[in-house]
Amino acid sequence: MKVMKEKFVFFPLGVISFFFLLVWLALDTDYLYFFSRQKNIDPQKLTATFDRKAKEAIFCNKTVSMPSFVAEGKVNTQVLGESAGPKRIEVDLSNQRLYAYEGDRLIYNFLISSGKWGRTPTGTFQIWGKFRYTKMEGGSRAIRTYYYLPNVPYVMFFYNDEVAKSRGYSLHGTYWHNNFGHPMSHGCVNMKTEEAGLIYYWSQPDLKGKQSLQASADNPGTPITIYGTAPKE
Repeated sequence: MKVMKEKFVFFPLGVISFFFLLVWLALDTDYLYFFSRQKNIDPQKLTATFDRKAKEAIFCNKTVSMPSFVAEGKVNTQVLGESAGPKRIEVDLSNQRLYAYEGDRLIYNFLISSGKWGRTPTGTFQIWGKFRYTKMEGGSRAIRTYYYLPNVPYVMFFYNDEVAKSRGYSLHGTYWHNNFGHPMSHGCVNMKTEEAGLIYYWSQPDLKGKQSLQASADNPGTPITIYGTAPKE
């Protein structure tokens, strides 16, 4: 009878635990973010060259053709008027917009797409590297959030003391969707490719005539402030 009593107590506890687990999964999206976020990167092993062999990408388990404009590098970077002060970038998650300033002067105002399957972090960050092209991968095939994106254009990686460079968060151009103004990413800040190009060449670190460059003490990156709460869609 003692053995039967122990089994009787253990079984309901297991059922109750499983029930609460199901409720948590249904109500809390953290598990989705955890399994869908971008894979960690090694900043020292990132490539910045265009992969001409790549013709397709995968976004949320679906194959996407790579448009020809991804390989084009013509961006009109002219900004009228002289710089009125230090440069900074603000990303408003609530309104899904990016603002670029020189002092108090607004230079650019663009729609973006922030995290849907992975949270976009909030706080104050700094661009640590600009890569003309790079590959991004992450998500989960099991819950249909997997993505494999070669030749992501105009990538501006950012970090701070709490969010390491290895997390791979960035502003970047986007060729796999056109739903800007709505959360669509796995944590990064998606931009229209031509608009990302404008920010890429406008922001610091100064590329010094190169296609890609990492920031340094003598050539620091532009600060980025991210705030607000992305709409749940």
